[in-house]
Amino acid sequence: MDQRISIVTLGTNDLARAVAFWEAMGWPRRASGFTAIAMFQCGPLAFAIYPFEKLADDCGMKDRGEGFGGFTIAHNLGSKAEVDALLTTAVANGATLQKPAHKAFWGGYSGYFLDPDGHPWEVAYNPFVPMGPDGGLLLPD
Repeated sequence: MDQRISIVTLGTNDLARAVAFWEAMGWPRRASGFTAIAMFQCGPLAFAIYPFEKLADDCGMKDRGEGFGGFTIAHNLGSKAEVDALLTTAVANGATLQKPAHKAFWGGYSGYFLDPDGHPWEVAYNPFVPMGPDGGLLLPD
């Protein structure tokens, strides 16, 4: 696994309020075509905000206070085969497969593993957001 984090997603109770806060902090929202999630470019890393309940459901965990901490870490790859291979490698090295790779509701392909400390990592292929030569995501304006 390359030493790369593609997206850090934080759960929120109020998406509009969270977007307003980060925009006020000087972080312009990118990928404005995505309305259910807010995304911000942070160098080669993307920062995202998504409703707590939907984020917990997406990675197959219960909501906050019952096993879900309100965030995920994503590692994006260039193909479905790479997603499958990385999930297999993670499990072989001590991770727990939380949610097998599948065609995601948003049109990509993703699965989740829990690292040995229980942190949820999404491994994803997103055909709608290209990756730069450094492996970072290139969010559209």
